[in-house]
Amino acid sequence: MFALTFSVMHVIDEASPLFGATRQSLEEDGAELVATVVGLDESMSQTVHARASYGPEEILWDRRFADVLGTGPDGLTVLDYRRFHETEPAGTL
Repeated sequence: MFALTFSVMHVIDEASPLFGATRQSLEEDGAELVATVVGLDESMSQTVHARASYGPEEILWDRRFADVLGTGPDGLTVLDYRRFHETEPAGTL
């Protein structure tokens, strides 16, 4: 059960190896982004590992994940899993 959702982020600035990269440059370089996350499942006191890899064709440029958390009519926090994979333009909030 996810009590809250989170996004792992990497700031792309002058110090980032992705600074100035484009889809074309990543394709030409044969790049692959690999994300690994380690966490703790507190209910079972076990370490949880996740790994995913992404090629240039899988990267959505200038997009961000849609917010899956909202507030219901009763004022309680609602987690809408229907939006879990949705993205929207990066400039919107």
